[in-house]
Amino acid sequence: MTEARSYHGQPVIKQPVWTWEIPTYFFTGGLGGASAGLAYLAQWRGNDVLARRAWSGALAGVAVSPMLLTSDLGKPLRFVNMLRMFKVTSPMSVGSWLLTATGAATGVAAADAWTGRLPRSGAVARPAAALLGLPLSTYTAALIANTAVPVWHEARSMLPFVFASGAALSAGAAAVALTPPDHAAPARRLALGGAAAEVVLEQLMEKRLGDLAAPYEEGTSHTLSRLAQACLLAGSAMVAWGAGRSRRASAAGGAVMAAGALSARWSVFKAGFASAADPGQVVGPQRAAIERGERRGAARGHARVSAPDPARGSPATSVY
Repeated sequence: MTEARSYHGQPVIKQPVWTWEIPTYFFTGGLGGASAGLAYLAQWRGNDVLARRAWSGALAGVAVSPMLLTSDLGKPLRFVNMLRMFKVTSPMSVGSWLLTATGAATGVAAADAWTGRLPRSGAVARPAAALLGLPLSTYTAALIANTAVPVWHEARSMLPFVFASGAALSAGAAAVALTPPDHAAPARRLALGGAAAEVVLEQLMEKRLGDLAAPYEEGTSHTLSRLAQACLLAGSAMVAWGAGRSRRASAAGGAVMAAGALSARWSVFKAGFASAADPGQVVGPQRAAIERGERRGAARGHARVSAPDPARGSPATSVY
């Protein structure tokens, strides 16, 4: 990476102002959205036991998420104000409407799944919740990638896939923990597949980031990433070898895998803070892009004053 300097080593951009509610929302939003898809498919295949548990997980995820956003915003009215308009170019605006619409559809679908008293409304709400749950699971990746934080912005092509795999993992893990083993086979496959994809895609993302992946290799983000991998490994072992026979193994394995998914989202969150605080993470990629001619900017390299230029009567500059 190009050597980067800033004024007295101070950060070039401000760190995010988000608090603990946001990475938790990354987890609960993904859980709610992916659980709606799992519930719809399970009910379509006639697995009503799994469907009811998955709808419960979806409802819990989309019910807690607005509370987390409201807590981070500080005032409930601020969340309501985001619904006063719809701006397709704003991930925040799109996400607010997605969360609201998914919550309404999921509430109806879950009520019908457990009571059977809303057959007509439920028939419309189930596919709607499943369809809306897909972008709900991944829009938060677009939200953070649409910032100036280098480790997020430069991973914009990979983050949606990382968040999608984490959402699948979360939904599968929650369903495994809540569902009797005889009915939870699809949830186990989803949890194990999501865990494998989470690990592989995150490693690929870090490889593509190159030097910008430094926040994932040290500090809090690295610790959380290692914790996530340990939880996913331990939880996957319990789900793969014990969850099909034991309800205790199902509950423990699903809980540990869910903890791993939550830790992974916190790792991405903390990496953003470390990236924003490092001037080299911001200045280096910008100067490298200017050197490659990919963007316009100040003079490339460092200017060196030499002897006066007789033709111009002023000191000449050379670039090295």
